[in-house]
Amino acid sequence: MSLLRKIFGDSPPPPAPEAPPMPEPVPAARSGPAPGTQIHYHPALVHQLTDEHLVLLQAFGAIQSAAAQGNLAEAASLLEKFRVRLQGHLLTENVRLYIYLEHQLAGDPSSFALIHEFRQEMDGIGKALAAFLRKYQNLAAEPGLAPAFVDELAGVGKVLVERIQREEATLYPLYTA
Repeated sequence: MSLLRKIFGDSPPPPAPEAPPMPEPVPAARSGPAPGTQIHYHPALVHQLTDEHLVLLQAFGAIQSAAAQGNLAEAASLLEKFRVRLQGHLLTENVRLYIYLEHQLAGDPSSFALIHEFRQEMDGIGKALAAFLRKYQNLAAEPGLAPAFVDELAGVGKVLVERIQREEATLYPLYTA
């Protein structure tokens, strides 16, 4: 103790430097594929999907803006780009998230039921969006579709925002837990 006083005086010694944070261990269940599949856990998946949500919402906003300005050619072009992004996102979500979670949490009936419900709902939303996108793919060549397009677009936007919020608040935490 006297050696410490000689070095530091009567003041307490400085705190020890903090050790760098240890990486969180991957749970044993995540070290291999989900049971019955070859689908592995991807630590960056939720970040990727939430980033894609932002891109989809921005693209959707651009479509709404072009339609509101009466620029149907731009709206149709943006709608096609949105379709491609959405299909990629839904495919990733279906395979890497839903199938993984359904198999990983098959032993937890309530979580499994929730995931299955989300997946079925998303299938329905995906089909409805595909029909909407097909209906308006020739929007620029058929200006008479513009009033119905603007109305339906608002409804699609509402469903899209609500679904994204529910996925990020309820479903994605099940993946990262």
